[in-house]
Amino acid sequence: MTDSEILLDLFLELETPEGLRAQLMNSDIIVEPPPDGHHEHILSHLIDQVHGKACAEMQVSGNKGLRLPGGAGHPPDHVIPDLTVVPEALCRFRGAPSWMEPDGVVMVAEVTSTKPDQDRITKRHCYARAGIPLYLLIDREKSQVSLFSQPHREEYTEVHLAAFGEPLALPAPFEFELDTKDFL
Repeated sequence: MTDSEILLDLFLELETPEGLRAQLMNSDIIVEPPPDGHHEHILSHLIDQVHGKACAEMQVSGNKGLRLPGGAGHPPDHVIPDLTVVPEALCRFRGAPSWMEPDGVVMVAEVTSTKPDQDRITKRHCYARAGIPLYLLIDREKSQVSLFSQPHREEYTEVHLAAFGEPLALPAPFEFELDTKDFL
């Protein structure tokens, strides 16, 4: 058994205390506390807009585990986005295992917390490597929203930015302007 396989087995058998969540990224196991109220406030407004403004019907899940391709020499990443969005027609969440493959995921979103570089860098690379078309990063420390698109290898080739309070255009299948005033 390789070191990567041993690490993956240990991670999958890990029992975290109630309220904490564990992720495996780049061969690192990260255990995090529950998010704070401002984090959840922002997610609530994002979910409301996706359900109310998107031109296509979407399913939205908070804290859905995704099994993503690992980097060279690393086991598969096991990442929990703050928000995972799939087209309603795919019914991807119904019957999905705890760690779902990213097939059909059109967007993931993260709201920065205690380790913002994890969201800014590590998770961005994980999502790009998996080919997830859109990554929305709501950066509370920088008071800005970044929309990453066009994944290529471990990076996104396009990024669109908006300061909190400014709208940010979301492309198809969403096709609406994200209102960021409530993120302030």
